[in-house]
Amino acid sequence: MEARFTKGKSALLERPLSRPKTEVSVCAFALLFSEVVQYCQSRVYSVTELQARLSDMGQRVGGSLLDVLVLREKNGKRETKVLNILLFVKVSVWRSLFGKEADKLEQANDDDKTYYIIEKEPLVNTYISVPKDNSSLNCAAFIGGIVEAILTHSGFPAKVTVHWHKGTTLMIKFDEAVIARDKALEGK
Repeated sequence: MEARFTKGKSALLERPLSRPKTEVSVCAFALLFSEVVQYCQSRVYSVTELQARLSDMGQRVGGSLLDVLVLREKNGKRETKVLNILLFVKVSVWRSLFGKEADKLEQANDDDKTYYIIEKEPLVNTYISVPKDNSSLNCAAFIGGIVEAILTHSGFPAKVTVHWHKGTTLMIKFDEAVIARDKALEGK
């Protein structure tokens, strides 16, 4: 590029991907997320529809977030095993979104394709007032959408649902093919 185009300014394409991490204030996040919830709420008729819409919005965020995190933290290398991708979500994804790791990662005792990520007090539920008639509303469906998109775009198709249990629990059910592939990789 000629000097006249970049004089005094850094060209957008010349900036590194690994820029320093920035934090958003909790107040700004709370305001923005409450507006997202209100926007979604004005366009649905039930709690189930609201959670589905929040999950859809989270999936859009998760797809973009995955690309950035894989480039920054993994140097472009993707995970190939179920446990490794779950640890990536529990540690790296949570840390980039919320500044800390998720509280727990557990596997179901009776089902080898079901895992749980447990967060006692998710940030997305902290500043949301839930009316008594919508007491089953869990705004962490947005986080569930992010996790589902990250897993699916990483080659681990799964369905993520959000439940009230030990705080908020994200229940991850992987497709049968994912578990079969993981067992084949362990057998090598």
